[in-house]
Amino acid sequence: MVKTATKTTKKTNIITVESKLKALYQLQCIDSNIDNIRVVRGELPLEIQDLEDDISGLNTRIEKYNEELTALDDNLAASRLKKKDAKALIKRYDKQIVNIKNNREYESLSKEIEFQTLEIELCGKKEKEIKAKKLMKDEVISGTKDTLKGRKKELKIKNGELDEITKETNKEEKSLIKKSDKAQKVIEDRLLNAYSRIRDNVRNGLAVVSVDRDACGGCKNIIPPQRQLDIRTHKKVIVCEHCGRILIDANMFDK
Repeated sequence: MVKTATKTTKKTNIITVESKLKALYQLQCIDSNIDNIRVVRGELPLEIQDLEDDISGLNTRIEKYNEELTALDDNLAASRLKKKDAKALIKRYDKQIVNIKNNREYESLSKEIEFQTLEIELCGKKEKEIKAKKLMKDEVISGTKDTLKGRKKELKIKNGELDEITKETNKEEKSLIKKSDKAQKVIEDRLLNAYSRIRDNVRNGLAVVSVDRDACGGCKNIIPPQRQLDIRTHKKVIVCEHCGRILIDANMFDK
């Protein structure tokens, strides 16, 4: 039996460096458009978050003040009860003292009456202090509630502004995000990771820039002539020695 050798040929798609650079630049353009949309929202999301944190803090503060107010009410009730008991004892001692037959018992009851009278005075002072504290606490709670009301009103306005902007840009942003995801799929992981890392580390989000007037389009530092020549040949991925951004030839898309 003669075995016939079969030869299979695999077609491999070789992606050139130039294609990779073009894909990266296209991804950068898409992501920059997404960045611009988010810039339109400005600081609103952060402002809203700050307001929500303030509101949460104010609610917690009011809750704490109300607990302190409840404790003051309990202390006031306890003091009034103590004063009532002292008055009842004095009334009882007053009845007993009428029937006292010796000085020793008389002095003992007199001291008890004096002690309970002093307790009534102390309770009275304590109640005045508690009432003053309650009044101050009520004023603080009222002021905090006014502040809370103002924060909630401001939050409502900010949320309205953000909703308005989001409605205008949401459709476009979603479309761009889909394009960004699609563009990322044609870029190898190593390059994509480098691109994402650079974007995270630069303030304007530009990871891929062209050479403009012999300088890096990102940091504006001069690019040596030999490196500019290498960039124009599109044979390898070259990064700026100063800022680490990926450099491309501005004329690459004219071809």
